[in-house]
Amino acid sequence: MALFKFCRVLRNPFFFQNHQRRLESTVASFTKDEILILLRPPFSNWSNAIRDAEKVVGYPTSFMNLRCLLSDEFANMAMYLRKLVGSNHLVMQTAKNVLYGDSKNLQPWGLIILLLSKSIKKNLQLKNVEDQTRTLAELTEMIRTGHLIHRGIVNVPFAKRSKNTDSAIFGNKIAILLGDYLLMTANAMLANLKNSDVSFIISTALRDLSEGEFFGERDEQNMPLPGKPKLRNNDGELTFDPSRFDIDSMLGDARKEWTARTVLNGASLLGRGCQSAMVIERQNRDIQNVAYHFGCHVGLAWQAATELQELTAESKEQFCLASAPVLFALEDNPDLFKIIDQGRNDVKDVDYEDLKFNVLKTDAVNKTKMLYEDHAKKATAYIDSVGNNEAVDMIKKLVNTF
Repeated sequence: MALFKFCRVLRNPFFFQNHQRRLESTVASFTKDEILILLRPPFSNWSNAIRDAEKVVGYPTSFMNLRCLLSDEFANMAMYLRKLVGSNHLVMQTAKNVLYGDSKNLQPWGLIILLLSKSIKKNLQLKNVEDQTRTLAELTEMIRTGHLIHRGIVNVPFAKRSKNTDSAIFGNKIAILLGDYLLMTANAMLANLKNSDVSFIISTALRDLSEGEFFGERDEQNMPLPGKPKLRNNDGELTFDPSRFDIDSMLGDARKEWTARTVLNGASLLGRGCQSAMVIERQNRDIQNVAYHFGCHVGLAWQAATELQELTAESKEQFCLASAPVLFALEDNPDLFKIIDQGRNDVKDVDYEDLKFNVLKTDAVNKTKMLYEDHAKKATAYIDSVGNNEAVDMIKKLVNTF
């Protein structure tokens, strides 16, 4: 009964403004399990939303990559991948997430690009535009998947190598081969489009993905560590142009740091994919710019929702130490940085259970939810400026389904 009443209070938008101290004392009295139940996000029928969107596109985009996955080259590597089944290598975790994951993993970037292309009013009826857009959607998904697989490489110092590390080293070889194959195939598809503007735009997204791997401090496995919290700096607007990122001023500022990390690590790729779709459709520069910002906001909204789900889930799996809830919690309680500092050499050394409990005691979850809603609202505003049709309605449904 107490939990039910508290949930009703949480829904009041003025509660946090007028009763912050009361909230803090009330939350502190709950146990960890009660907090998890209280803050768990509502269930959303993600798969049905995707199926409805695929009907608008006209074909099941969930299988766009089958042509690549069923090729002889990929099949040979998949055979070697089977040797790692049962191991804890990161590449196996990545493969399982890609193949069997839920909405946290299967964000339909290619579907968004196809819907965006379908949503605009056509200026020219070009015969091959639809095929080119479909190729663009496929190669965007391949680049993303290849990047995720490459991030599954495990650092095994030469001095510590032995028979016990053979599976890790073998897994690294497979991760490199699989990731390289997907990226190579994506680049070949990009070249076959024979559009220099699209090639340039997508190459900037590849640059951003590379730079994202060097943003801020990292442990020995190249897992991200958050910047040391500092007083929030409200100077300057948030930008989606990585060339204008001032890393020193962003690190330690929760929202700016999270935005920069997320844009570099994927949101830029989705934005550039949407922008490229408008180039293929022969739209003007203003529409191309709208498409880029729309894609970035969608990527940011989905990432915020994903991180919210990961933190409030009942599983004991590790969550990213540079995720939005953790960064907001550090902003609220800088002393939590002492817990994170335990993982300076290896993030596995962090007491995640203790960290999660302390993060949930702050208003980090509410701030992350507001972050998602803010970017979802901005993405909706951008797509509303493009048109008003069935494709636009489906995009808004996908953006707001989490």
